[in-house]
Amino acid sequence: MSDTMMDKVALVTGGSRGIGAAIALRLAEQGADVVLTYQENKDRAETVAEQIRRQGRRAEAVRVDSGDPAALVAAVDGVASRWGRLDILVNNAGTFRAGPVEQLTMDDFEQTVAVNVRAPFVASQAAVRHMPAGGRIINIGSNVAERSPFPGFSLYSMSKSALIGLTKALGRELGPRAITVNLVNPGPTDTDMNPSDGPLAATINGLTALGHYAQPADIAAAVAFLAGPDGRYLTGATVDVDGGFSC
Repeated sequence: MSDTMMDKVALVTGGSRGIGAAIALRLAEQGADVVLTYQENKDRAETVAEQIRRQGRRAEAVRVDSGDPAALVAAVDGVASRWGRLDILVNNAGTFRAGPVEQLTMDDFEQTVAVNVRAPFVASQAAVRHMPAGGRIINIGSNVAERSPFPGFSLYSMSKSALIGLTKALGRELGPRAITVNLVNPGPTDTDMNPSDGPLAATINGLTALGHYAQPADIAAAVAFLAGPDGRYLTGATVDVDGGFSC
């Protein structure tokens, strides 16, 4: 285990599975204590937390609906209160709603914006009240913010594109406080929501330069770099971990 984040406290939203779980585990490997949020599956979240504890780090799984601003603020404040600090925030929780634009509902719109746009803003707003100099905010976006190869992605792509502006503006605002803000845009990644052996996998592979899906650990590695000491001079940046999807 590396000690580049020793005694740091990280909060990873949506950390019970897939990319979020890989991020939580990687930050713990680097020495951080980790709080992860989940919405539904407590057992899965506790499994990730237990894996972190086996690495010798502290961990906690907290049930939070990222679409509820009050609950999200309470979760952020609770981490700082219980753990005595908050150094790293990873805004990973997201929702995916797709379909022909004329069939998308106002509920689809409101829920997508609430979780994919409002939640990162609310969590970041709450976190910076506690973050010391050297703090890190890392937003998790999507490759479809820059390139939408399939129809039906208008709502999701819009919501992820909003993170580009949020990241740049917060990076500028928080720079004088030595808090960096960056965006990681994953490309096709092998998770239960988008398996590398799914029905569209061959087509999706062909859209990348490298010809294959990422593993969640590939995304987590980029996040760990931005969250660690080597990422101290990057802020307002977008890092595409997409195998050349956006080339």
